[in-house]
Amino acid sequence: MLDEVLGLPAHPLVVHFAVVLTPLLVAIAVAYALVPRWRTATAWAVVALSLAAPAAVFAAWQSGQSLKAARFATAGGELGRRIDAHESYAVPLLFSAAGLGLVSLALVYASRGDRFGKAGTAVLAALTVVAAAVTAYQVFLAGDTGARAVWAL
Repeated sequence: MLDEVLGLPAHPLVVHFAVVLTPLLVAIAVAYALVPRWRTATAWAVVALSLAAPAAVFAAWQSGQSLKAARFATAGGELGRRIDAHESYAVPLLFSAAGLGLVSLALVYASRGDRFGKAGTAVLAALTVVAAAVTAYQVFLAGDTGARAVWAL
């Protein structure tokens, strides 16, 4: 995994991809689910972000593990608690982003040619909105605890 970029830890760089792409996926997936007339114009973005956002979260998780091992393995006290709190949101965020990506891809597939009927598409749209809400909450928690760990807020 990528540990450094030009001699600096990769995590602060990589995490920005996750912080940008995941909320974009949340927003575009909700728009796709709730505004059917926008589906033709936004399908490509839903597909691209459904793949890119979970990949970015995975890369951020892995680079965070590397950063912790390289520089904060023995961190204790308040800093150690803040790092542990931040780290505890990595896997839930990864699962929620991947789940949102999967349900969003299923919604795009279902809505193209009405493959599962109106009821099936409506169920997938509702699942997409729920998954988006969970993912938005998880990305907020991960970002907030990360900022608190770095800036001692």
